[in-house]
Amino acid sequence: MAIPFKGTKEQEEQLKAVIAAHKGEKGATIPVLHEAQDIYGYLPIEVQKMIAEGLGVSLAEVYGIVTFYTQFSLNPKGEHPIGVCLGTACYVKGSGDILEKLKSILKIDVGECTDDGKFSLDATRCIGACGLAPVMTIGDDVHGRLTVDQVDGIVKQYS
Repeated sequence: MAIPFKGTKEQEEQLKAVIAAHKGEKGATIPVLHEAQDIYGYLPIEVQKMIAEGLGVSLAEVYGIVTFYTQFSLNPKGEHPIGVCLGTACYVKGSGDILEKLKSILKIDVGECTDDGKFSLDATRCIGACGLAPVMTIGDDVHGRLTVDQVDGIVKQYS
């Protein structure tokens, strides 16, 4: 289920200022997309259209960039974004099972956000905490040496 776009007038004004500051620059689309994602938290189609129109480029070009680069997100992040490391050390120690458990608990898939906006779920590459494998992050909090049995209790701490 798609979460409806809820941009504010203030956000739109910020985006217009960003577009105006970059208009006419060669290669402006990517910097504008980065700043737009900082403003909105993600890049819904409504924001992509504003950027395309404002920079005078096609929506297809903007969408192509957003979907090509992994740092851009088409979906909103939850109040508590969860990342599960699928780097080699974590994966070997069971992070795939932890990811499956989170999908079951939250009833969402990777890249999605819960209907209430509380949690989003992402699979990440190595976060550099291999000694704590398997690892998941919730916001800035790192949870390491996890077992599947611990996941439900940890998520409940953020509910």
